[in-house]
Amino acid sequence: MTYWIGKRTDRRCEQKLEHGDTERLERIGQAILAAARDELYLGMRFLDVALSSFEYQMNTEISPFGTDGSTIYFQPREMGGLYKQNRILVNRGYLHMVYHCLFRHMLKIIPKQEENFRYWNLACDIAAEHLIDSNDQRFVRLSRSLLRRETYRRLEAEADSGAADGLGGVQSVGGSGKRHRKRVLNAERIYRELLAWQLSEKELLQLESEFYVDDHRYWGNQGPEKKAPNPELNQKWQDINEQIETDLETFSKEASEKNGDLLGQLAVENRKKQDYREFLRKFSVIREEPEVDTDTFDYIFYSYGLSLYGNMPLIEPQETKEVKKVRDFVVAIDTSMSCSGETVRRFLETTYAVLNERDSFFKKVNVHIIQCDENVQSDVKITCEEELQTYMKTLTLYGEGGTDFRPVFAYVEELINEGEFEDLRGLIYFTDGFGTYPKQMPAYQTAFVFSEEDYADAEVPAWAIKAVLETGH
Repeated sequence: MTYWIGKRTDRRCEQKLEHGDTERLERIGQAILAAARDELYLGMRFLDVALSSFEYQMNTEISPFGTDGSTIYFQPREMGGLYKQNRILVNRGYLHMVYHCLFRHMLKIIPKQEENFRYWNLACDIAAEHLIDSNDQRFVRLSRSLLRRETYRRLEAEADSGAADGLGGVQSVGGSGKRHRKRVLNAERIYRELLAWQLSEKELLQLESEFYVDDHRYWGNQGPEKKAPNPELNQKWQDINEQIETDLETFSKEASEKNGDLLGQLAVENRKKQDYREFLRKFSVIREEPEVDTDTFDYIFYSYGLSLYGNMPLIEPQETKEVKKVRDFVVAIDTSMSCSGETVRRFLETTYAVLNERDSFFKKVNVHIIQCDENVQSDVKITCEEELQTYMKTLTLYGEGGTDFRPVFAYVEELINEGEFEDLRGLIYFTDGFGTYPKQMPAYQTAFVFSEEDYADAEVPAWAIKAVLETGH
């Protein structure tokens, strides 16, 4: 059964109150919130700072409570009704608002091209409720409705293969069997999924009613006149977030197990994001390239020669320039069943965009794009922009077996021995991280790259770089 209430139409809250009644109701409301805070603290001590970071203020227009990150606003009659019905509802509401703050849902700006505040609000509510429903502690535990269970099941389901996704220009070839893994359901991922569902108005209303918990009117990222994030408030909750993550990883491991995927979401929220272009510069090398070097050109001698001889400069610019770019490089793609499809295509499109940037790669390159599951499935050599364009237009994904990283490294070693690379600087392996790693460190730099939406805290060898890169929407 559905245990949470939707937006109320009862307007008793609008009745005028005598001054004495107002003070009494405010005291009662504050006492109810304090009781919820204390009960949550007894079972979730790692949230001590977060739970105590609010002031409480009565607001007769809100339903039944809401927060801006600093204050919890409450409508006393509605919140009192919840407490009378079942105090667990207030506990869950308080924790729901804490999760909004920990993940800064009210501070994040939705990309302009995808603005849909109803979907963003719903995604944030589902993300918070999913965390609470995965919590196994009695002070927040309630049975889930059929709609709620089905929504979670659909969101948690593995993405279909590339062919089933209907990705233009991408086919999935071969393979059988599907490997399942648990994905982090943060608000950003849920938001993208909800937009893709193309919900009818009735379906959207049903989900909004099912997951409605708090009023978002105080969120700064709502409406056409949305405000820029408050840097102080953002930093405050960022610090709390990181402190909780550290606590759960060290002193509160048992509590972490009882709180569902909270630690996983905190890890995703707190990870350091890198610009892909800057990341690839780790593998660059200094070489000369045909190009006018304006940095070493002396305009004084050039102008003096023209003034002295009329049309003969005393110095001309150098025709070559030392630049630091990438030339020899390997991109490996994990095409096992759990990693194929939309995320692989997004990674390749991002790689393609970076390879096309004039100041990132030499005009002539030697890039091998290798697809591999438990065996090397394909190797395409790219030497120029035209070949890269052709590869992207005719892109076909091969594999969908298990995952073994060792064949790629063995294959690259063979290419090196055959003289295929002049100076191999590095290998980027796009993967979900679940596979067999080589034991020995190769002679070149290696990075295992995880998609933002499929990130899991997989352990990579100590000699490798682990990166989680935003690929954008």
